[in-house]
Amino acid sequence: MADIGVRTASPADASAVGAMLARAFDDDPVTRFLLPSGSRRAVQARRFFTWQLRRLIPQEQVHIAGENQGAALWALPGRWRESPAEGLSLLRRLPGPVVAHPLRLTRSIAVIERFHPPGAHLYLSVLGTEPSAQGSGFGSAAIAQGLALADAEGLSAYLESSKERNIDFYARFGFQVIEKLTLPGGGPALWPMWREPGGRMQCS
Repeated sequence: MADIGVRTASPADASAVGAMLARAFDDDPVTRFLLPSGSRRAVQARRFFTWQLRRLIPQEQVHIAGENQGAALWALPGRWRESPAEGLSLLRRLPGPVVAHPLRLTRSIAVIERFHPPGAHLYLSVLGTEPSAQGSGFGSAAIAQGLALADAEGLSAYLESSKERNIDFYARFGFQVIEKLTLPGGGPALWPMWREPGGRMQCS
């Protein structure tokens, strides 16, 4: 991880990193549940992640590892929820899922947001690695700067893991599972995880 460069994203990175995250989340259960059209999923996912990047990059806590092989998208305290205007812009970018499965999308978002903890914390909205580079330390490098900020500011951190096999990865950085959620309408599980300030990173 020490040899992997990490930089803060700029608006010019949104398109390329959004495409990388779409590839990284192609097999993600939540992505497949909310964007179920196989022929269009890649396009829809790229639009979603590009939208998310453009929304969060101004907070200066989107960190890119390597040559776009990994990215961590953090939201600052109190700024994790999109504004009405941002939500509307997302709906315009994802007309297929909204029209085909409006209740699935809105009910799932409501469940996730209802459980989101109150109080000041950093929120790890997305952590993704290029599939061909997974297991090479890019995810660990990308997440490190947000955790360093949390520790320096005495802030807790929060995320939702959409894969059970990723729980151990996040546990290495001090995150602990606090609940298991199931998305409505036969949706997949999510594991909300919380990290107190100063959570110890375990070496692999």
